[in-house]
Amino acid sequence: MFLTISTTGTPERPATDLGYLLHKHPGKAQAFSTSYGTAHVLYPEADEQRCTAALLLEVDAVALVRRGKGKGRGGAPDAALAQYVNDRPYAASSLLAVAIGAVFSSAMRGVCGARPELPAQARPLRVEVPALPVRGGPGLVRRLFEPLGWTVTAEPVALDTEFPEWGDSRYVRLVLESESRTVAEALRHLYVLLPVLDDAKHYWVAADEVDKLLRVGEGWLPDHPEQKLITSRYLSRRWSLTREAMARLELVRLAETDDSEVEAIDNAVAAEAEAEEKPTPLAVQRRDAIVAALTEAGAARVLDLGCGEGHLVQTLLKDPRFTEIVGVDVSMRALTIASRRLRLDRMGERQASRVRLFQGSLAYTDGRLKGYDAAVLSEVVEHLDLPRLPALEYAVFGAARPRTVLVTTPNVEYNVRWESLPAGHVRHRDHRFEWTREEFRTWAGAVAERHGYDVRYVAVGPDDPEVGPPTQMAVFTRNTHTNEKEAKAA
Repeated sequence: MFLTISTTGTPERPATDLGYLLHKHPGKAQAFSTSYGTAHVLYPEADEQRCTAALLLEVDAVALVRRGKGKGRGGAPDAALAQYVNDRPYAASSLLAVAIGAVFSSAMRGVCGARPELPAQARPLRVEVPALPVRGGPGLVRRLFEPLGWTVTAEPVALDTEFPEWGDSRYVRLVLESESRTVAEALRHLYVLLPVLDDAKHYWVAADEVDKLLRVGEGWLPDHPEQKLITSRYLSRRWSLTREAMARLELVRLAETDDSEVEAIDNAVAAEAEAEEKPTPLAVQRRDAIVAALTEAGAARVLDLGCGEGHLVQTLLKDPRFTEIVGVDVSMRALTIASRRLRLDRMGERQASRVRLFQGSLAYTDGRLKGYDAAVLSEVVEHLDLPRLPALEYAVFGAARPRTVLVTTPNVEYNVRWESLPAGHVRHRDHRFEWTREEFRTWAGAVAERHGYDVRYVAVGPDDPEVGPPTQMAVFTRNTHTNEKEAKAA
């Protein structure tokens, strides 16, 4: 993990003043211990015309996993070998930001005891990061740094130079240049925006991160056009912390506008901030849409196929209209988590009689799935390889044959609206595919025709006029002709 900061100078203002500003002597190579490895500071060049300081961070992958304790990237309990073999030692991330804060803390604060006049002096600067992971592409890099006065070069790094047809990776080579910038400003920008671009932190984000963000972002974050994105990503999308930070940033902006102290307008803005409504997560909107469709269909006995950790089952249990709810999943681990979530071992007898969880694969017919009013496949089909879809189709529509089937799946067209999602990537690493609205309707229409169902489509989430909703839902209803035919056969 590597970062360089360069400056040029004159005999009157030599470039080697950079050593005073960083509190690191240009004639020495120094090493500093951190929680995740060793940080080295060295100067590849240092004279009065040009001086470059380099920060090299050697990451201890084992220490990263042990200190992560299962949290964050590199610490996930199921990552196995990926916990130790990943991009963390090489690509700039929150690890490098923490090293900047630890090694250059005085420089970030603009403190220089030996030459107190230096920190306020703007000078030509060039910052280079050879490998920077970016969720959002080079365009996002420019949107974050250019409003701060930097000239930005963000060159995508090819997946493999020997195979250019494979395209670009999510990494860029970043160069920032400015003719008039203080070293403290540069370090503060990097400290906040490196983890924002990577969109991942290696440590748990606690409430004190809000204070840290506002302190380091003082003077530039309140007026940044991407303030909301920066705040949300820096705080790992923890809504309560993001809302607090945004409210406090608004206080700062208003105080600057009115040329007054923050405390003077604190009470008025706090009341307005408290009235702000928290946006409803897409997962909740999806479950609400499913409950509404089941209610409209008059379903009482419901299958949740691919129930995962039991979120939908838990929602359905709260509504007494659903008299029997069955969760089915191929993963015993997911079913164990669902059981804990539902507290089945503590549930009253009457409530427990309404719910069952069992293991099963949707690639095979299963007699236990017959006779239900409705079946839900919520965010399931995209996790199957396309050649296996016909088996799922027959198991659900051909063998189980509930009166109503609900299928929800991501709308890939909407992915361009997710700023954190690199172009060409699916929303989850386990998704085998994601359909456009036309592709989904083509599949659903053919399934309905083959098995005697009618189908209609429901938008879930904000319905964008250009790209549609983030989630698309098909509501299959067994048609009257099929019902009559099956009744006569019975």
